[in-house]
Parts: sequence; C-alpha cells; structure tokens
Amino acid sequence: MKKYEEKNIRNVCLIGHGGSGKTSLGEAILFDTGATTRLGAVLDETSNFDFEPEEIKRQSSITTAFAVGEWKKKKIQLNDTPGDNNFFVDARNALASSDTAIVVISAVDGVQVMTEKMYALSEEFEIPRLVVINKMDRERANFKETLDRARELLSKRIAPLIIPIGVEDSFKGVVNVLRQKAYMFPADGSQGMEEADIPADMVDESEAARETLIEVIAESNDDLMEKYLDTMELSQEEIDGALPSAMLNGTLVPAVAVSATKNVGIEPLLDLICDRFPAPSDRAARTGTWEDAEIVCEPKPDAPFAATVFKTVQDKFTGSLTIARIWSGTLKVDTGFYNATRDEKERFGQILIPVGKKQESVPSAGPGDIIAIAKLKNTVLGDTICTDKQKVIFPSLPEMHPIITYAVRAKDKNEEDKVGQALNRIAEEDSTIKIIRDAEVKETQIAGMGQVHIDTTIDKMKRKFDVEVELAIPRIPYRETIRKKVENVEGKHKKQTGGRGQFGVCYINVEPLPHGGGFEFVNKIVGGSIPRQWISSVEKGVVGRMIQGVIAGYNLVDVRVTLFDGKYHDVDSSDGAFQMAGSKGFKLAVGKADAYLLEPIWNLEVVCPDEAMGDVMGDISQRRGKVMGMEAKGKNQVIRAQAPMAELLQYAPDLDSMTGGRGTFTVGFSHYDEVPFDQAQKVIAAYKSDEEDD
Repeated sequence: MKKYEEKNIRNVCLIGHGGSGKTSLGEAILFDTGATTRLGAVLDETSNFDFEPEEIKRQSSITTAFAVGEWKKKKIQLNDTPGDNNFFVDARNALASSDTAIVVISAVDGVQVMTEKMYALSEEFEIPRLVVINKMDRERANFKETLDRARELLSKRIAPLIIPIGVEDSFKGVVNVLRQKAYMFPADGSQGMEEADIPADMVDESEAARETLIEVIAESNDDLMEKYLDTMELSQEEIDGALPSAMLNGTLVPAVAVSATKNVGIEPLLDLICDRFPAPSDRAARTGTWEDAEIVCEPKPDAPFAATVFKTVQDKFTGSLTIARIWSGTLKVDTGFYNATRDEKERFGQILIPVGKKQESVPSAGPGDIIAIAKLKNTVLGDTICTDKQKVIFPSLPEMHPIITYAVRAKDKNEEDKVGQALNRIAEEDSTIKIIRDAEVKETQIAGMGQVHIDTTIDKMKRKFDVEVELAIPRIPYRETIRKKVENVEGKHKKQTGGRGQFGVCYINVEPLPHGGGFEFVNKIVGGSIPRQWISSVEKGVVGRMIQGVIAGYNLVDVRVTLFDGKYHDVDSSDGAFQMAGSKGFKLAVGKADAYLLEPIWNLEVVCPDEAMGDVMGDISQRRGKVMGMEAKGKNQVIRAQAPMAELLQYAPDLDSMTGGRGTFTVGFSHYDEVPFDQAQKVIAAYKSDEEDD
C-alpha cells in the first residue's frame, strides 16, 4: 500500500443510527475513489464492510470495519461503525480514534436514538463533525425537515452547505451554496458529475441557505461577527479563511445532501473531506501521563511512537488481530514496541492495514494510520503501546456495564471445556462481553449490552470456535435463613453394615443472627460427650448442609449453631459419621425454625427522557421496586430506585420499549431482603419438583 504523509491523511468515522446508510455511504466513497470497481451493497451481500456472516444475516453492521480510498492524492481512512446500541462501545472506541466524524442521518427517518448518542459523543471527544443527510432518493425524503430537526436536537451549529436538487425519484444533483454552483450526476449511478446552473426555482432557497451558513461561520470569530452584524455580509476571502478553523473547532457543522445507493452527491462530499477537514497533524497533540508526569505526543512522524489499541478480533485460524491508532511517531516492521499498560515488550513480524476483511502489509506506519498486528501475546483492547524511550499511558475510556445476562452451557456436555475456552476468547475480542462463573448458583453466565449482542456472540462462538451452547435465564442467588430459635435438636447418624458401623450423635441449638451476621459455631461440649477431634466434624457437616440449603437448595446464612452434647462409639464413630450427624441435625432444626428466603436487591439508576418518566416509575413499582429519588439532567430525568434482581434480568428490552430506545440504566448490588410469601412458594415448589425428578 502507498505511503502517505500525515498531512495527506483523513481519518474519517461514519457514525449514526442503524439503517441510516452509513455502510452504503462508505461503499459509494470506495467506488468513487477507485478503491472498488463496483458499488457494493448490503442487501445483495457485496458489501466491503458488512462481510461477517452475522452481519450478512441481519443486514446491518455489528462491528467496526475499515477501508481505504484515495481522493485528490489524499488517503481517506474510513471507519464504518455499527448503529445498533447493542454495539455502542465498538462505535465509541472507533470514534475516539478518528479525526473527523461523519454523522449520517436518513432523510426519511430523521434524527434517531443513536444519532443523538453518537453526536453527543463526538462533541465530548472534540472531533470535527459533518452531517450527511442520506437517502434523498427515497420516498418521503425531506431535507429541510431533517435539517431543522438536526439543528433542534443536535446543534444550532449545523448549517446547510450542499443542498439537494429534487427529491425522491427526481433527486439528481446538489447545490454548493457557498460557491453557488450546481452539480448534476448520471442517473445510472456511475461516476462523473457535471457543473451546471442553479435551477431557477432554487435560487431563493440557495441564497437563504447561504445566509444561514455565513451566519454560523461568523459566530466562530468575534471580528467576523461584528462585521456581519454591521453589514450582513462577509467577503468570499473572509469566509474561506474562517471555514477550516470553524469546522476544526466545531463551531460549524456543515450539512450535505446525498444518495449513497444512487451515488449522487458523493464527489462534492469527498472534496469537502479532503479540502476542509483536518489531517492528523492539524489535531491537537495527544496527552498522556507516565509516573505522574504529563507526556505530550506530537502528531509528527519523527516524534516518539505512541498508539492506542481500540479493537481486537479473534479468529480460530489466525488467532488475535490487534487494531490500533497511531497518535505520534513511526512504527517499523521488526522494531517491536513497549506496552506501557502491561509493562511488557512485544515483538511482531508484520504491520498490516485493515481493508475490509483483508489486510495489506506495509513496512512502516505513522501518525493517523490505523494498523493491525497479528498474534500479539499480551496486548489487549485499551492498552497504550509506545517506544520504551518515552513511555506514556493515555487515559482509558469508561467501562460499560452489561445490561442483560444469561446462563450458558454446552449443548454437548462433553464440550464444557471447549465452551470455556471459546468464551474466554470471545471476551478478549469484546470488552463488553463479561463471563461470570458463579459458584453460588453453579452456573457460567454471559452478560452483554442487549439481546442482539448476546445472540450475535453465540453465533460467533459457533462459527469461530465450533461450539454450540444453550442459553437460559440465570438462577437467582437466593439465600435461606431462619426467624426463630430452636433448641435441643438431635442429629443422629447410625448405620450398621457387615463390617465396621457408623455412629455419631449431636445435640444442637440453632438461632438467627442479624442480616449480614454470617455464621457462628459455638462449642459447649463438656465432659467429653463428643471427643475433641470430632467437634470440627459436626461443624463441617453443618456448613455443608448450609451450602446445600434446606428449603429451596440455596445457601443458608445468618445463623448461630451451638453444639452442647452428643454421643459416640469407641469403634463405630468417625469423622464422616459426625459430619452426617451435624448435617442431619441442622436440617431438622431449620425445619422447625420458620425458615424463609432472601433475595438480592439491586440499586437501579435509570436515565430517561422527561416524557417517559411516569411510565418508567410505574414500571419500577410493578417490579416490586421502590423509587428512592430523582433529579433532572439536561433533557432527561435520572431515577434512582431499588428493585429485586429477579425483576430486572430482562429489564433492558422493556426500558427500550418505554423510552423509544432513549433510556439507559445501570445496576449494582445493594442488599438482601425477604422474598414475598407467594413468590417464595413458587421458588420452593420448583426446587421440590426438581428433587422429585432427580
């Protein structure tokens, strides 16, 4: 692959809601830049971005894909991100590693949930933005309405730069309102635009759009604003001079009209990207730290090397592929690097540039390049890699907590070990997949960002690692405890066989402790009624039964057991006999001590739009939850509540339904509380039914 100076690189991230046409826009860019010879499409399975089988099946992106094109001797590095909230973190990580964000909005569907979410994130990362209003050829497409809504919901800094000529079937060209030039495109989707006069019926619209654009440009500079207020006009030189800085600092967000699938408006968009948007060298230097000192990493090829790993891909044949963005310096083949996050050196054999599902080898890479390195041993997502001559660690992005969990087990019981290995590999590839091995409920669980996320992960496991699994609702880690004290309970184990017998008797008192009291074992044996070496055997038997549970098979807690008497036999007594005596005695005692179930209560924090607050609060109450408080946060409300874990396992899709996908939530353990009688009876009945089946 050709080597480009950093001033000739444009690192562009396509973001927006699923279905807005991000991937189609990427395909059109590749076609017009000559990177491909035909216009790829998602629907006919010829996409250069959506090539994973799971993406082809769903006809939507589920992971960030990469490609490279050239326009005006400049390299355009495209990062096509998923638009489904299930894969938000993957999109976020790619955006954080880019220099320009193209926010794609459907002219039919308008601003949607992920449009708002990703736009806000691009503002937070201070990444220059461009709004592309796509699908202008579709039925019900409306540029003005979509633009107005974007200015209302996203930013008043969005202003029209390239507006459409025609709409739906008649969309055939665009007008650059700054230049007051029209461009027409072939009806067959081929390359080659032609300059033309602005249609007579669009002159007023074009001039009005130009005024809006100039007003936003003027607001980016105090001197220009003063002149504009005095004269209501700026010279072309003043506009051209202010435009790049206004776009770089985000005070202007141009909006352009295109149809990606018809290849209309793409060439002016490419001109805008190459002429007006920043190269890596135009962005502020990346700042990190090392041993409490601030380290500034200049985007220059001769600066010390530093990069961030923002994605990993696992493959059953080639192993791991580590993808990183270079912020400063140059990385060369066979030089190795230092992993500052892990405090380890890594060696590698090739530097690759990811292009679709393939990679192209290069001898070196510099600032702005997206690179891939195969089979690294210790480098993972989020790590900072650099030269050991100037060590640095860049700030990590916030960890996202999974919102849906399933128990997972092998369809074939003989493949449990294989499933465990596959789960570990998947978790290395996707930081938002969490693998939980819960000893208390004896389950392996998989947690993710939503149902689609879990489903695609299971599909990947089958395809990449040849393992099939079954999903189930996780067991709730209920606990058992008692209400009242029971005294003088005999635990007796007596068994006579042909040889040596088994004999052990203990007498115990059982009483409840306060919640969180745990377990206490009190030895009050006097006179040697149970020999000293077997007193601990009674305790082991009690603890074993506590772990097994008594009424529903769950760990029993918050209890004090007092051992005060017993009997033994010189020949037949043993450690095992007294363990059995302790277990039997404890089970009998709990049966008389008014045992009941406890359930885990979670803290719940929900962020939702104002208009959904009533529905969300009502739903929390229906889930046996308690609202603890609320506060306003911008256009949203933050609701803090507590609710049983059992009622929140499938909360994510319900919250999406109530809030139109705009609600988010986090959960965390709070405490254990008593299970209502009716609910407890169902749990106990299910346990007894399972015992009978066994």
